[in-house]
Amino acid sequence: MDLILWRHAEAVDVELVGDDFVRYLTPKGEKQAARMAAWLDRQLPEGARILVSPATRAQQTARALDRKTKTVPALAPLGTAEELLELVQWPHARGTVVVVGHQPTLGRVVSQLLGLQAAECSVRKGSIWWLRHRERDGQATTLVLTVQTPELL
Repeated sequence: MDLILWRHAEAVDVELVGDDFVRYLTPKGEKQAARMAAWLDRQLPEGARILVSPATRAQQTARALDRKTKTVPALAPLGTAEELLELVQWPHARGTVVVVGHQPTLGRVVSQLLGLQAAECSVRKGSIWWLRHRERDGQATTLVLTVQTPELL
């Protein structure tokens, strides 16, 4: 199974809109989303499932990919790593799943899957972590295939 964790791109501050849920992408965030989406579109297999937080900034980020998505309320801000992993059926699902979501949840998933001592790993805005579950000789491992930021694409 491949799991791609994509943090939403840069969004306006909550003070500007008054509600974290409706924060929208800045012009820089729109460019970040477009850059990452173009790269992802070339890499993703055709049947990849794309699950998206209902928050506006995550919806806008996913929309840049221009593929079929599914909005999942459990991916809203402040969801848990356990809920995310259960939702994607890690590590038993087949194929590739892209999750467009938020910190700190995405960072907590990275830390948990990689066995890091820190409770969460920092995932930059607009960036992806591509993880793969693999079993060899009866040993299950999580591989980091790539970490990409829009600035480096």
